Amino acid sequence: MKLEVRGLKKSFGEKVVLDGVSFACESGVATGLLGRNGAGKTTAIRSVLGIISRDGGEVLLDGNPLPSYYEPIGYLPEERGLYPKIKVSEQLTYFATLRGMKPRQARAALDKWLERLEMTEYRDKNFETLSKGNQQKIQLAAALLHDPDIIILDEPFSGLDPVNALLLKSVVLELIAEGKLLVFSSHQMNFVEEFCQEVIMIHEGHLVLQGSLSQIKRSYDRDRAFVRLRRSEADIAADLRVEGVLDVKPHNGGFLLELDKEDRCQGILKALMDKNHDIDDFHLVELSLGDIFIQKAGVAL
Repeated sequence: MKLEVRGLKKSFGEKVVLDGVSFACESGVATGLLGRNGAGKTTAIRSVLGIISRDGGEVLLDGNPLPSYYEPIGYLPEERGLYPKIKVSEQLTYFATLRGMKPRQARAALDKWLERLEMTEYRDKNFETLSKGNQQKIQLAAALLHDPDIIILDEPFSGLDPVNALLLKSVVLELIAEGKLLVFSSHQMNFVEEFCQEVIMIHEGHLVLQGSLSQIKRSYDRDRAFVRLRRSEADIAADLRVEGVLDVKPHNGGFLLELDKEDRCQGILKALMDKNHDIDDFHLVELSLGDIFIQKAGVAL
């Protein structure tokens, strides 16, 4: 299954939010939709889903226009979207039937997902009584209950504590393994780097980067190395300035070495060993997605 977005445009009044954005996503691959808050990520998602009208462009599924209402899509919005004063079980079952499930099927799926998300005890609670993190998990259940082929998660880790974030990570990995077409929108690059094979970067309504995460990273020079010594006191830093090292900075219990070029790495390691340093760790450092975004957009996330 392939979802294609071509020339997407959207303005609100005189403000251009999306200006000819094009990208594609495929089944079995997690795609990260990245950008700062206000970059146009949520507007792109809502335009693709038909929640808001498009000013231009088209959305295709396997080469055909995506129907205005396509049941096998699961969408987790960034904001809370469930009814506050209705029981969790009642509204999730109702939403599942709107997506084509029989009531009996919906109840079985509800039991499965409440158990999977450790939310069974809240099935008869009103949505408004739940904590922010538990509300987020219930919204995730609403998005997944009908076993959709296409799953779009907009800032899914919002409001989650570390334990629930770990639970959500395991669910996301399961969805990827099942071959779902998954779009993961976030301004938190560390989450995207954990799950996504493909990335799309949007800045001020423009597409600034798209492609395989691994290939994008390999396209940048690796001109930094990390070294951790058995002794990593600050006074050792000067001793690490061997030939090929331009700068040395303390980093994560070790030191980050700025190299004049990548192929210096082996020579630098040998020079440090010749100085009888007891080295616990030495490796080249890839640019992070955040670093790449800064280079592409000229601003930090």
